[in-house]
Amino acid sequence: MIWHVEVDRSVNKYLARIPKKDAARLAATLDEFETNPLAGDIIKLSGEDAVWRRRIGSYRIFFEFFADRRTVLVHEIRRRGSNTY
Repeated sequence: MIWHVEVDRSVNKYLARIPKKDAARLAATLDEFETNPLAGDIIKLSGEDAVWRRRIGSYRIFFEFFADRRTVLVHEIRRRGSNTY
């Protein structure tokens, strides 16, 4: 079944600023959310109601998903570094 994926504007801006190879890999992952948002290396973040994290190399995609509406909301993408969370 198809899921509706909503991507925040800040995520699109971030994808435009990072290297093209990394942006393409992350964009392909966002496309995968349409078929199965819970595939891959994901965990539910503790202390958050419905926020999940998916690991793609050194990047992290933070998102919420709503099964009743079949919707995925992508809030943020961050590069994991020595001082990232």
